[in-house]
Amino acid sequence: MTTTRHELLHAFDLLLAPERFKDYGPNGLQVEGRTTVRKIVSGVTASRALIEAAIHAEADAIFVHHGLFWRGQDGRVTGWMRQRLGLLLGDDVNLFAYHLPLDAHPELGNNAQLGLQLGLVAHTGPAGRFGEQSMGFIGGRDDGDVFADAAALAAHVQGVLGRHVTLVEGARRPIRTVAWCTGGAQGYFEAAIAAGADAFITGELSEPQAHYARELGVAFLACGHHATERYGAPAVAAHVAAQLGLKHEFIDIDNPA
Repeated sequence: MTTTRHELLHAFDLLLAPERFKDYGPNGLQVEGRTTVRKIVSGVTASRALIEAAIHAEADAIFVHHGLFWRGQDGRVTGWMRQRLGLLLGDDVNLFAYHLPLDAHPELGNNAQLGLQLGLVAHTGPAGRFGEQSMGFIGGRDDGDVFADAAALAAHVQGVLGRHVTLVEGARRPIRTVAWCTGGAQGYFEAAIAAGADAFITGELSEPQAHYARELGVAFLACGHHATERYGAPAVAAHVAAQLGLKHEFIDIDNPA
């Protein structure tokens, strides 16, 4: 089956509601390609490697979390930007990108899907969200149990994600309440603490958070920007592809960040 570029954009917008968010770049169709779409390739970032792999996979559209255009960037089409745009335009491939809307979706977004992978469930209602634009999730284990301590939580996360976790331990205590926000959400740490978290999971660690963890007794886990954001794009793209009767393939381009 096939659909049109316009119908695909409408389906993504209806699901992710980008108009609700104040974001760092444009959400939706970033590069216009062919009108008819039969296959979507999803990935985390619109890198040259992903674009090349999508073209090889005969994709008509690419769906990503990190697109090509960001607020305040140099607008010249040179270097890496020219290479990526050249590939997309040369093969007539559509590029769809959704940033914060993809993080926030309550079932299919990055935060919801990371929680699913880790066996974490957010509290119901507003109590399950925190931080700017209510992007962060907070809750506990889906089996109602607790982690013995932050080291046990870190070992669990490391096993699920398959990559090293940087742990800054807080107080030595059981971990009942876990807050999480994928990617570069280290700035949400103070809001997570205020919301009552015993531990906070995100992608990256900046200099101030290590001090906050030690001084305020809340564990901080930096688990990788890419590693924490691998799950939302394929979940959304697969959902929309099934809805419209399209083919879908997730291509994971490894990234140590």
